[in-house]
Parts: sequence; C-alpha cells; structure tokens
Amino acid sequence: MPQIELSAGSIDYEDTAGDGPVVVLVHGLGFDASVWADVVSDLRRDFRVLVPVLPLGSHRRPMRPDADLSAHGIALLLAEFLDRLDLRDVTLVQNDTGTAQLLVGVRDERVARLVLTSCEALDNYPPGTQGRLLHRASKVPGGLFLLIQSFRFPFLARMQTSLGGMAKKRLPKELIARWYGPLLTSRHIRRDFAKFCRDVDPECYVRAAGNLRSFTRPALVAWGAEDRMMPPATGRRLAELLPDARYVEIPDARTLVQLDNPTALTEEIRRFVKEHPLPGEG
Repeated sequence: MPQIELSAGSIDYEDTAGDGPVVVLVHGLGFDASVWADVVSDLRRDFRVLVPVLPLGSHRRPMRPDADLSAHGIALLLAEFLDRLDLRDVTLVQNDTGTAQLLVGVRDERVARLVLTSCEALDNYPPGTQGRLLHRASKVPGGLFLLIQSFRFPFLARMQTSLGGMAKKRLPKELIARWYGPLLTSRHIRRDFAKFCRDVDPECYVRAAGNLRSFTRPALVAWGAEDRMMPPATGRRLAELLPDARYVEIPDARTLVQLDNPTALTEEIRRFVKEHPLPGEG
C-alpha cells in the first residue's frame, strides 16, 4: 500500500488509479481497507477507487501522541487526505462510523456525491450494545485491553454482542485476525483506539444533523435491512434530512453491508452515480 503523511501521522491507503470518477470508501472503527475488498473489486473497472486506512484500531502506523483522534479529528484527517491527493468531485461512501456526516457544511467542498451506508447518526451514538460496551470499557483503567483480548478467539468475536452482531454472514477468522492484530500486538495502536473510544460526545451527530439540510448535492442512504446496531429507522430519518437523497435498504445485510451483500451495494452505487452525472461524465 502507498502511504501519505498527514498532520496526525502517516496513513496507508489503497488506490486503484485510473481516469474514472473518484470513489472514496471509508471504513469504520476496528476495520481497515480489506472490509471493502469486494466493493473495490467490482468498482475498479469503471472508477478510481481509494480506501484510506484511518487510525481507528486496524491501522499499522501509530499516530503522533498529541493527535486529535476524536470523531471530529478523524473527519478532519479524511478531509486532509482528500486535499493532499487533490481529489475532486468525490463520491464519498461511508460505513459504520459517521465520519462523513461531520464534513457536511464544514469541509465538504471536494464531495460531489455522498453515500451513507449503515453508520452512526443522530442519537444512535455510541451505537448499539457494541458501541456502548467499548465506550464504557475505555473509561476503566485496563478495560479496553481486557475487552480486546476476546478477539484472540474467533468464537468470542463472532458473538452477537461483539463483532458478529455487525454482519449476517459468518466472519472469516483470517479477517478477524487481520482487523484486530494491530490492537493485540501494539500498545501505540491501542492508545490511538482508546482515544477515539473515550472521546465520545453523545450529541456529536445530533449537532451534525443540523448541517445536513445544507448539503444540496445528491445523496444515497443505503442501509442494511437487518441491521440491529444501526436500525433502519435511523437511516430513514437521516435520508429525510438530506434535501436530495434517496433511501434504499440492502437485503440480507446488517451493519457491514459491504461484506454481507457487496453485489447489491455496488449496484446501488453504480445506479446512483449514473443518475447524477457530473459534467464530463457519461
């Protein structure tokens, strides 16, 4: 993977290159670019697809000790990534964390189309049992370290109250090991992860929702139809706030829609881009 130096530190990213329309895929907490592998494989034929590995626990390069790794800090790093690579007219696709919402009305000048798949929004933050457990553990000395140890054992990670509750499909042990290896082996990565988990403001996305009505560019809200952690009702409310949005539910999918049903998700993204062409496209 290539890497790029940002204000918080160096991050890895995937870039399929090419001259097609730019799509940036954004992963959530505890994941890396591999969570988007099937979607990248499909879209790369017609798009330039980039996936930054944000410092959310599965990154391999620790950030600087003074880095702001709150939700807003991560959002600004994403904006900085777009700036540094001079990416324009981006179709920004977000999953799990609500990062992209925090750019709306603040640093959204490079975003031409917005796709929000099952993610934190409105009053669902921290989201579900999993999110609340992480937040509480981060407040107890040694709590996150003990909780993370469960990911050494795939059968524990696959529990419905853990990672398994985010996907309808059985998660391969190889992916679980990849995602949580950095947390299990590096205290600096655990430090970065703990920063994000501790700095939870329950009103963060409620306030961000106030800016969504100003985003008049096209938006697609594609939610996992069977999502338990990010209820579809939240997705419908989110779509109602965006002036030019279409809401769709991805069948046979929970939070990790890109793993559960990548074909349906990529079809919706392709349809969305085709329905909202930019000058020079198509």
